[in-house]
Amino acid sequence: MDSVSFDQPPARADAPLDSTVSQGLKIVIVGGFGVGKTTMVRSVSEIRPLDTEATMTNVGVGVDDPIGAPGKSTTTVAFDFGRITLDAENVLYLFGAPGQERFWFLWDRLFGGALGAIVLVDPRRITDCWYAIDRLEHQGTRFVVACNDFGGQIFHPDEIREALDLDPQVPLLDCDARSRNSCKRVLITLVEHLHTAARNAAARIPETAS
Repeated sequence: MDSVSFDQPPARADAPLDSTVSQGLKIVIVGGFGVGKTTMVRSVSEIRPLDTEATMTNVGVGVDDPIGAPGKSTTTVAFDFGRITLDAENVLYLFGAPGQERFWFLWDRLFGGALGAIVLVDPRRITDCWYAIDRLEHQGTRFVVACNDFGGQIFHPDEIREALDLDPQVPLLDCDARSRNSCKRVLITLVEHLHTAARNAAARIPETAS
């Protein structure tokens, strides 16, 4: 991951890939409404992200709950998409899923083919991410949990783990979705988690007789 160009300025959204790239790796970012998924994709993508942000109107009153995200005027209605080139042959594709319950039917399709996932959490609204964790576990998709910093009450990691009923092996870390370096740390943690899981799985496979 050291060669990832996180610090390069975003290119245009349709900037072409290098001709040597041969493998695309898919990461999905999920979580409740207004937890910062779009912000994370924008912060870390090497291209100007493609998004489906729409202005919130009175039509959404009683359908979407904006109480946890005061001042929010737009919302994702399909998904956000960003890109990070890892090296000459590998590129990471980021998909930010919509958080509202009415768009949850899209999630299973977004999870298809995913290398792993990031569950972004607003510590003030823990229950909003329960469904995301449930669906990832159901799909068998490995994930990390990142608590986005909204400047509110600070909770001990053990309190977060207990509230989410997290497996001890699932990484839990703090982040600031507005910070490229913070988002980079979350992605590196996810890749390390996936690598460790793959290595442990390989170690459990008995050697076949020659």
